Amino acid sequence: MELSERFLNLVKVQLQSFSAEPSLKHLIVYVAQTNNGAAPSLEVVGEWPQLGKALPPVEADSELRAPSPYRRWYPLQEGSILMGVIRAERFHDAEAWPDNLDQRLTAAAVALAQCLGLELERTNLLKELNQNREQIKLLVHQLRNPLAALRTYAKLLMRRLDPDSNNRTLVEGLLTEEAQINRYISALDQLTQPKLPSQGSSSSPLLLPPILSKSKSFNLIDILQPLLDRASATANLQGREWFAPTEWPDWVDTQKPMRYGLIAEIVANLLENAFRYSNKGSSIGIIISQEGICVWDTGEPIEKGERSEIFKKGFRGTNVKDKDGSGLGLSLASKLAKELGGELKLFIPPSTFNPNLPSKGNAFAFILKAI
Repeated sequence: MELSERFLNLVKVQLQSFSAEPSLKHLIVYVAQTNNGAAPSLEVVGEWPQLGKALPPVEADSELRAPSPYRRWYPLQEGSILMGVIRAERFHDAEAWPDNLDQRLTAAAVALAQCLGLELERTNLLKELNQNREQIKLLVHQLRNPLAALRTYAKLLMRRLDPDSNNRTLVEGLLTEEAQINRYISALDQLTQPKLPSQGSSSSPLLLPPILSKSKSFNLIDILQPLLDRASATANLQGREWFAPTEWPDWVDTQKPMRYGLIAEIVANLLENAFRYSNKGSSIGIIISQEGICVWDTGEPIEKGERSEIFKKGFRGTNVKDKDGSGLGLSLASKLAKELGGELKLFIPPSTFNPNLPSKGNAFAFILKAI
């Protein structure tokens, strides 16, 4: 087990705390180590005072095989597992072991055992994290191959279609979705890369940005339109009535800083929830106004007692318990809305947000206060 500097410093401090004890000659802390599958070996990780020479493991020190009244062992133990030991040596002319010294050494052994248990957990977690990171890297690499093949097939299909074919929009949609998935895969690949301490951590480490570009601004319509095309295709497949935006306010059709790309994530989550959880056959639509963006449906209204809980992470209403889902979509969308200085609100029925919307169903509106 590779011990951290924090634990080794703790061992040093614990040993030095006994430096004022006149009867103590030598204190050594051993930790059980296993090398190449061999039997565990109790190896030195700290001593007081420093003798200037390397001490052998317990099992390799022949002098320790003979018992001595001036030596005591204090196990670093967690349950039935011996993780290490403190060896205490006293001067031969010292009197009997004082009870207070024995108690202090016992307490030190208990404290080091607890910390050593945490060290073991830390080591195992780091090992698991590295294994998962390598597995993700492999999966990312493998995913790029079939995606590249899908893009190739879509381009070949596009060449065979007439310029005025109605199917061209479907193939263009496939290419757009393939590019979006590639962006997510690239973002996922970035998460597996080790970060330097100076880089710090993102305020939203689990968010996959919809745009991976070196430019500093973009047109919001460019990232919203593919989501609307996807929604239209989904509605057509499910036999639903779909209502696309009829107006595009000026704030949408202007250049925005890259951080506003999170709006696409909010809209994508709202649309996915609407299609997944509203009743089959219910209508779905989206309107974009000066107040913000609203996704609505004409499905069964969310229960009154659950409306205050709907944005909590992992919460799922009683009317969707039989449907697949994790309860993360609305929580994520709400978090992103707050990051942009806005908020996500529930309106029941949709007409309470806009009188032109249906008088039955649910509406989730992203209100961007500073557009």
